[in-house]
Amino acid sequence: MKVKIYKPAKNAMQSGRGKMENWVLEYETTTARTPESLMGWTASGDTLNQVKLKFPSADEAVKYAEGKGWDYTLLPAQDRKVKPRNYGDNFKYVPVEEG
Repeated sequence: MKVKIYKPAKNAMQSGRGKMENWVLEYETTTARTPESLMGWTASGDTLNQVKLKFPSADEAVKYAEGKGWDYTLLPAQDRKVKPRNYGDNFKYVPVEEG
């Protein structure tokens, strides 16, 4: 069985960085997702794609996957890049370079 281990990004609805320390172990999808004929919702024949296990560290998630004998893919954590800006920078004059 294939799984992927990653640290999820902040949701667009979140303003803060709280509760972002967990790593997630998620099963890889084995069947394609298709629209359901009756309601039009996305359907899949595989119910394991609904399962997400949370771990406090990547090492614990890897140890769990190795203990079960699963093939895993460890995705590196995406670091946040902050560009410090001031409100006054919106109105700063920057000459156009001629070239």
